[in-house]
Amino acid sequence: MSQRLTEVTSFLAEILTPRAPLTVIVDGGDHGAAARFASCLAAAFPPSARAWKVDAVLGLTGPSGGVLDSAMNVLEPATDRVIVYLRSGARGPAGEGERRAQVVIDNNDPQWPVIRELHPRLAGPERWHLAESQAFFAPRAAGWDEKFGDDLPAYARAVAAAGPAPGEVALDVGCGTGRALPALVAAVGPTGQVIGIDCTHDMLAQARARGRDRGAALVRADASHLPLADATADVVFAAGLVHHLPDPAAGLTELGRVTRPGGRLVLFHPTGRAALAARHGRELRPDEPLNEDNLRPLLTGAGWALSSYEDDDNRFLAIAVRTGSTG
Repeated sequence: MSQRLTEVTSFLAEILTPRAPLTVIVDGGDHGAAARFASCLAAAFPPSARAWKVDAVLGLTGPSGGVLDSAMNVLEPATDRVIVYLRSGARGPAGEGERRAQVVIDNNDPQWPVIRELHPRLAGPERWHLAESQAFFAPRAAGWDEKFGDDLPAYARAVAAAGPAPGEVALDVGCGTGRALPALVAAVGPTGQVIGIDCTHDMLAQARARGRDRGAALVRADASHLPLADATADVVFAAGLVHHLPDPAAGLTELGRVTRPGGRLVLFHPTGRAALAARHGRELRPDEPLNEDNLRPLLTGAGWALSSYEDDDNRFLAIAVRTGSTG
């Protein structure tokens, strides 16, 4: 068993044990991966917990060892039932198992599972989100630009749309390998300041290796708790950030806290929402935070006014202006 698999199953056992006895349903992935994960998770529980392995791929196996049901016919999650969904690229579009799961795990590499969603009644994001985000992005950092290097011109155009001016302070929150940093540095000039912020050491190391820290300071920090004073920035650039935040409303409020009244927020992705969802084998949901009907009130409540919204196959770009008030 890999150390990473042990870490994830031990954490899940820790937060689930106080709720035992309960049924834990492991769904998704292929049968072998689900069976291995379920077995490791069962072994992580103390014997007194009376939690048992349930493999929901070929049928649910309860404490008696009998097949009870298939995953698609399980009742909605209850206080004595927890669904753990293993997300795998081989499975195609997400089905009911993932939508009903309280725990969603990226299991594309079964030796390196990463928790991607966790119901707040099981554990608040402060207990898992930052560490799991780092675990997700760290092994991808070295190959990030090779996979997405063609996006650099799109980043430059998105920065230009925000109109950073010479002498301004610009933040790139969730900067990753720093693809927006050169354009931001060029826009604010030698009298301005650019700060790239990311929670993952390996991503920032790649930004330095590619020379994108020239003229920019790099800071490792959590986007939900920025180590900056109030009203620091004139421009906040955030590419692919919002859907990775455990609480988008709180995250947008934090971005507003560090922005001066009249400052601009740029929410960007080099692929539109529908195209990105299709790439990940899923469909758009109406409750997603970047849906315009949801994003506008989220921004308003966080002290921003949405000024433009663009979502087509080639890019997602929303620009908001800091109003200086929330609520």
